[in-house]
Amino acid sequence: MYNYSAKNNAFYPDSERSNYELYDSWPNDCVSVPDSIYSEFAAFEPPIGKVRTAGSDGLPYWNDIPKATKAELIAIADAEKFAYLALANEKIAPMADAVDLEMATNEEIRQLKEWKIYRVLLTRIDTGTAPDIIWPTQPE
Repeated sequence: MYNYSAKNNAFYPDSERSNYELYDSWPNDCVSVPDSIYSEFAAFEPPIGKVRTAGSDGLPYWNDIPKATKAELIAIADAEKFAYLALANEKIAPMADAVDLEMATNEEIRQLKEWKIYRVLLTRIDTGTAPDIIWPTQPE
């Protein structure tokens, strides 16, 4: 048997209630729920595009995942840009060393130019326009 706390949007096993109460952490809004509710809302993955939410009746229900805010979209784009730049820097460094030391092959010189162009294009990306960003194509 399980209990559901709407305040915490969490399930608590009845068998552990005494332990929770011992530490004064048993939620005061817990309601006993049948195994079918526990199974649907805790034991399995949520339906695609849904998130478990507490309803006004104190029971869980599936709600649509809220759309990301503009600030969240920008933060995601910033992280993506940072990862792309880190990869570009990683690719450029050894080829630039080879060129500086006059050890580069013609292929390395060509690739170095492509990666540098890619890096410059990345630095020009305005993540404030997320999610409407067209990322440059990564060199092969």
